[in-house]
Amino acid sequence: MESKLNLNRELVDKAREHARHIAEDTQNFIDIHTTVTVERAVCRLLGIDGINALEVPLPNVVVDHLFDKGLLSGGAAYYIGNAIAETGLDPQKIAEGIDAGEIDLSRIAPHPIEEIRAAIMPVAEKTVERIRKNVAKRNEYLNEFGDKQGPYLYVIVATGNIYEDITQAKAAAKQGADIIAVIRTTGQSLLDYVPYGATTEGFGGTYATQENFRLMRAALDEVGEEQHRYIRLCNYCSGLCMPEIAAMGALERLDVMLNDALYGILFRDINMQRTIVDQFFSRVINSFAGVIINTGEDNYLTTADAVEEAHTVLASQFLNEQFALKAGLPEEQQGLGHAFEISPDVENGFLYELAQAQMAREIFPKAPLKYMPPTKFMTGNIFRGHVQDALFNMVTILTGQKLHLLGMMTEAIHTPFMSDRALSIENAQYIFRTMHDLGSELSYKKGGIMETRANFVLQKATDLLGEIEQMGLFSTLEKGVFADIKRPRDGGKGLAGVVTKADHYFNPFVELMWNESVAKGGENA
Repeated sequence: MESKLNLNRELVDKAREHARHIAEDTQNFIDIHTTVTVERAVCRLLGIDGINALEVPLPNVVVDHLFDKGLLSGGAAYYIGNAIAETGLDPQKIAEGIDAGEIDLSRIAPHPIEEIRAAIMPVAEKTVERIRKNVAKRNEYLNEFGDKQGPYLYVIVATGNIYEDITQAKAAAKQGADIIAVIRTTGQSLLDYVPYGATTEGFGGTYATQENFRLMRAALDEVGEEQHRYIRLCNYCSGLCMPEIAAMGALERLDVMLNDALYGILFRDINMQRTIVDQFFSRVINSFAGVIINTGEDNYLTTADAVEEAHTVLASQFLNEQFALKAGLPEEQQGLGHAFEISPDVENGFLYELAQAQMAREIFPKAPLKYMPPTKFMTGNIFRGHVQDALFNMVTILTGQKLHLLGMMTEAIHTPFMSDRALSIENAQYIFRTMHDLGSELSYKKGGIMETRANFVLQKATDLLGEIEQMGLFSTLEKGVFADIKRPRDGGKGLAGVVTKADHYFNPFVELMWNESVAKGGENA
């Protein structure tokens, strides 16, 4: 892509090299650790589902058993495979036996690793084939209906009741939405388990459960077939159950997932060691399932100034790119995040926003960038808010952003009504239609405000990444470089669930999914 901003390509290459080294250094830590939720995700992918009489999910029952017996370092696949080799039972029956107190995995004599693998791999391959079929089904729809050119209109529903969400989602799809995101209920990211079944009570959002995923997927397929469009479904693959939710999404054919390497550390105070290990397996799953991830750099600007800290957004995009590539996730599935969050009081703020978005587009040309609307400086003045959203829409179409989360004029007032969404969709469609080719008609002044701004941000991001490479990622997070938030290496939630892998550890899904993704060209580090 020819640079309209005359970006210093040597700096871009240098920044990417720093980020790659940071990711490689961090991957050394990831490769020798696992977590309780990684192993629960393995259990789910092996077919373990349901809850016990106390409503504890059976994946938790199994992994808690492994943890309590001091076996977690060997991994769920090893010990469940050993139990299959011993008893001939399937993983679900083994989980039920553990819950009933009839099976103690620590008391089963170890079988040869060849027998254990022979017992577990057919089960894993069956799940992998189910996910392949989901990818094929998505592609069938896209081949039949065609995929949308230009930005995807991305709309949120969040009533707390999955059935009401479905009503709102169908209405939004009929109004023109291309992606429906179901926001999770407040605080779910801090639960160290995944709730079960269809849910009707949530605050500020709806519980992410596999049944809720299934219900919404079926509803969007129904309305998509009526509209002759494929409607993508998005949910939140973050928090203490990041890889489990990735697994559930893969099983139910979600298309987009919020998934950031650093978000949980910074904004939910989840331990950095836990999050860094969890994000790897979650991205391995998302890559294989054809899921576009959305990263969370836009959140930095809710706590830090969007002008002063713009370089931290770019630095984080470089890091998320490299962590994703290490997990086999190709650039085409990396919805790297940023946001239209400069104060309306800043002179030439629109030019800075345009420069930032164009810079991201040029640096990450293959990525379906996720662009977030103004929220921080929205007020009860809905008329000004609608204008702010219109300017945001203009930047999207001028710079080729792809995942365009619609701004709402009632932001900061109430949860949007269906009519609010209709007006927002109409606003975006009008601007996207009338300015469709304007971006290709424009060039930017050499040495002007935008070119100067973009290269200034690029230089600062490159310098920052160089510092992070010297310090290491964990030390950087301790110093509060991102979002002005400091997190201790051994603090936060979930550290107790991190263990060092034993020599006999293996994860069949990393082996199967990662290898296949890499074979398709998803990892170039």
